[in-house]
Amino acid sequence: MSTASSPYVGELLKRTGLFQDAQIEALLEEARQKDQRITDIVVREGYATEESFLEALAKVLNLPFVRLSSLTIERPVLEKLPTKAVFLHNVIPTAFENGTLTVAASDPLNAGLVDVLRLAANARVRLAVSTSADIAKAAKALYGVGADTVDRMMQNDRFEVAPEADTLARTDVSELDQEASVVKFMNQIIWEAVQQGATDIHFEPMENELRIRYRIDGVLHQTPVPTQLNRFQAAIISRIKVMANLDIAEKRLPMDGRIGLRVQGRDIDIRVSTMPTVYGESVSLRLLQGRAQFITMAELGITARDATLMQKVIHRPNGIVLVTGPTGSGKSTSLYAFLHEINTIDQRILTAEEPIEYEMPGINQVLVRPDIGLTFARILRSFLRQDPDIVMVGEIRDLETAEIAIQASLTGHLVFSTLHTNDSAGAFTRLLDMGVEPFLVGSAVKAVMAQRLVRRLCSSCKRPVPVKPEFLNEIGFPVDRLRPDAILEPGNCEACRMTGFKGRVGIFEVLDVTDDVISLVIARSSTNVIRQKAGSHGMRTLRDDGWNKVLGGVTTIEEVLRVTEENE
Repeated sequence: MSTASSPYVGELLKRTGLFQDAQIEALLEEARQKDQRITDIVVREGYATEESFLEALAKVLNLPFVRLSSLTIERPVLEKLPTKAVFLHNVIPTAFENGTLTVAASDPLNAGLVDVLRLAANARVRLAVSTSADIAKAAKALYGVGADTVDRMMQNDRFEVAPEADTLARTDVSELDQEASVVKFMNQIIWEAVQQGATDIHFEPMENELRIRYRIDGVLHQTPVPTQLNRFQAAIISRIKVMANLDIAEKRLPMDGRIGLRVQGRDIDIRVSTMPTVYGESVSLRLLQGRAQFITMAELGITARDATLMQKVIHRPNGIVLVTGPTGSGKSTSLYAFLHEINTIDQRILTAEEPIEYEMPGINQVLVRPDIGLTFARILRSFLRQDPDIVMVGEIRDLETAEIAIQASLTGHLVFSTLHTNDSAGAFTRLLDMGVEPFLVGSAVKAVMAQRLVRRLCSSCKRPVPVKPEFLNEIGFPVDRLRPDAILEPGNCEACRMTGFKGRVGIFEVLDVTDDVISLVIARSSTNVIRQKAGSHGMRTLRDDGWNKVLGGVTTIEEVLRVTEENE
């Protein structure tokens, strides 16, 4: 067992005041039989939380209880204890004074822990107490993700590769030691990304480091990694290529691949893109959850007026419904919400996508493959011979696709698609610029929805913030609707990883194609003129909808300004 002798431990547990004698006997017996830590059993059986139990235990043992997030730990202190010992025993060195190393541990009942740490550090050791979650979080931040794996790699001669050498990059790294290799390191990086809800992982070679960044809630965050990680850059890039079935010897050309993984019982489809740069290959991984739960129309966050309009449009027998916005603005999620709403047994739905981001039961999804000539236009042309009721085209990119989509809508099909434009009114100009005739655009398009994603304030730590009226007037905020303490700002707490935000929510602009709008499109009127006409018919702009989300305490003014333009 890892704990001290039972009578001694029993006396300590009694002195905490948290347990009765019968409970102490049961705890000790279970610890003996299952060879588990007392702390784990106390938490699992619901006697106390880990924090309250360790606080009481620290008081009995006359040891300090520390919260590591409030401490500043210098690099020389961290180097007093080998990385392997830190992760093996779940400890963190916090201070070194007068030849004594203070180490925070989550298992102060481990009788041999001090002796082990004293040998590893070659110094006197004094214990402090902290929770295992605090220690794990601090270890990740201070040593970096996968630090224990990199430490093992450093001790393994097979991973010592000179910068000019190419041997390791040509080795199938999956054949190397699973416990001390880039295989385990990559698993840790992907696991960490999924845990944090990241949508992208970027491996970026710098002059003196290999930088790893996650995109979480639309914003890039640098991931702490061991300082010596750049020594294994070639091995890491090779491992990714092996997983994606790419040529590990080709480093001069951009390549694209795909990795299929199962993480936490969920299927994760990872799209891999490599790009040669000055300091080596940069690799981007896009994480797609193939069987994620669908968001319904009610959950999108569209206003009542816009929701009523979209419900009417998506139940039409024909016409084109466009969703516009930049890459990563949630267009696919909205399209799937629409399809989910109308996906019934009497509707035949066909989709052409690149990539297929969600697998939806009941519809026929086709993956676009430009490398073999399977383009949007070619798939769409084939769709029309498949007796569809509803067609979804991932994106209208060229005149051929646009013309086929319009012909499909005019011959009795409901067509959904996306465009990359700044706002809803810009969709008409974009189609006209492609070369589509104005009368066809006016006849076919029934509604355009523009959207952006803003970060949602963390409900645990958001707080009111005073804002100067001059600033609100300058940005066009509806001051007349402002209530006391209505505008909130992000705080920082554990629930949101100290960022103040948790998740994202959409802001929308729905343009109903009325007869007046059709006349302007046929006359090739400018985007501004179309926008103003739609506004006179009740359209709320992206920024207007953003202000609604601010007044509702959902997001911040800064988030709305970040994703919208002034004329919106």
